[in-house]
Amino acid sequence: MTTTSAAANSSHHLSPAFPGRAPWGTANKLRAWQQAAMDRYIQEQPRDFLAVATPGAGKTTFALTLASWLLHHHVVQQVTVVAPTEHLKKQWAEAAARVGIKLDPEYSAGPLSKEYHGVAVTYAGVGVRPMLHRNRSEQRKTLVILDEIHHAGDSKSWGEACLEAFEPATRRLALTGTPFRSDTNPIPFVQYEEGNDGIRRSAADYTYGYGSALGDGVVRPVIFLSYSGNMRWRTKAGDEIAARLGEPMTKDAVSQAWRTALDPRGEWMPNVLKAADKRLTEVRKAIPDAGGLVIASDQDSARAYAKLIREITGTKATVVLSDDTGASKRIDDFSASTDRWMVAVRMVSEGVDVPRLAVGVYATTISTPLFFAQAVGRFVRSRRRGETASVFLPTVPDLLTFANEMEVERDHALDKPKKEGEEDPYAESEKEMDEANKQEDEDTGEQEQFSFEALESEAVFDRVLFDGAEFGMQAHPGSEEEQDYLGIPGLLEPDQVQMLLQKRQARQIAHSRKKPDEEADLLELPAERRPVVSHKELLGLRKQLNTMVGAYVHQSGKPHGVIHTELRRTCGGPPSAEATAGQLRQRIEKVQEWATRMK
Repeated sequence: MTTTSAAANSSHHLSPAFPGRAPWGTANKLRAWQQAAMDRYIQEQPRDFLAVATPGAGKTTFALTLASWLLHHHVVQQVTVVAPTEHLKKQWAEAAARVGIKLDPEYSAGPLSKEYHGVAVTYAGVGVRPMLHRNRSEQRKTLVILDEIHHAGDSKSWGEACLEAFEPATRRLALTGTPFRSDTNPIPFVQYEEGNDGIRRSAADYTYGYGSALGDGVVRPVIFLSYSGNMRWRTKAGDEIAARLGEPMTKDAVSQAWRTALDPRGEWMPNVLKAADKRLTEVRKAIPDAGGLVIASDQDSARAYAKLIREITGTKATVVLSDDTGASKRIDDFSASTDRWMVAVRMVSEGVDVPRLAVGVYATTISTPLFFAQAVGRFVRSRRRGETASVFLPTVPDLLTFANEMEVERDHALDKPKKEGEEDPYAESEKEMDEANKQEDEDTGEQEQFSFEALESEAVFDRVLFDGAEFGMQAHPGSEEEQDYLGIPGLLEPDQVQMLLQKRQARQIAHSRKKPDEEADLLELPAERRPVVSHKELLGLRKQLNTMVGAYVHQSGKPHGVIHTELRRTCGGPPSAEATAGQLRQRIEKVQEWATRMK
């Protein structure tokens, strides 16, 4: 039997409606990438296989088709699916049932009923009883499907439990949409290959990235709408600080300005939620059942956002607070309804399948690329050609970088690059960032640990990011300029979105005051001329300035402090630690000018 015919034969086990979101006109066939991955697997017959496919591409369909083929050809006798959450293991069992594979999502111990082909469990469940699953894997030839395999690296105990439980398995299929982690915990059953730079990175057997999926029409293009604005907060010392979200500042200041923006008692969140609801209304003209999702940091914020949504829309939002049976039913009910909004605390960011979600609000301070990619993945599942997704963001450098790099494929690196004989200037900063990015499934009271009090916030429409480009000019909420972008049709091809955004920006620029750049206010500059400087770039500028000042110390004989004071007096602005990128560059140019004069 040829590989193609074997894979095609396996699809005969699928019901005509499965997968429900196949490419246009091929509802009972595999997508091209799924077929190609099947062909490669059947040809090579590996014990371990890592498939990396962007969220929304159809990893579940591929895995269950493969499971069906392996069962049909007696390569395996049973299937074990390991998923990150209780809701997802039930989702797997339901999907498997549609292709004739019966999985028990309630299995806990003992012999399995003969009516089942296997079980669906969580990583946490395997962590509690690894020997139970090892015994099951030893007794019968087993295919283990490890969904979102990067979770097996979440803790040492989970990784060790997976190794112990599934080391005897006949076949292991690992799936992930985001094969990268911010830590260096090795992921079980994943092969790592050393690159020319000496860093070991995960090696996938088949990769299907967002860029490829977008080109095939399998996922929706994402329009990111970014909002900045002035924030004011009080520190533990009682000092009041004001800053504009998106302007270069220290990491702590970015964090506190970000949290101030997300405070439901300020003006930023209500205005962004109003804008998101207007966008949802526009999208629903073309996609009548389109829904919106607000991803919140904690339970109190989630409830407060739901209250704001009710005040804005006059209708109740579905609130999902924790990963329990009640939450699972609420997600299912929302998915099957035409309700407008759902608010959730983190758990819906990964794997949960609500295909009608088309508008999102990223209202959490988690800033890891993994979480961001999984969160955006909730909105990209395409059902018919031309659907677009819209995600609202605060203007935070890390988030804008992630949004602009949607198509970048990453791998999990086991090693950090080290510089010989040189201290890494970013090491301490990265350590602090890791601490800030620690994730918990539930409300941990983190909010109270931060030494600041949000006082007030305002929202300003900042820019639109699409396909790596930035559009728009800053505008006040409710203005015609903002409506220009909120009113983009919800059913467009990617090239049409690009063309429309270019036209909207050109129209805005034509209407703006015609002044030289030096005289123009930030509000009047288009997005492409308002680059956001990352924390690392800011550190680099400070380091460059200090190096230049150090050289000038030897040349002039003046102390460091005197030179920095003279630079501030000449160029204006705060101390270097709080100076913007533009101010730092101006000081670098000035000290270079002074040094040149002395030669």
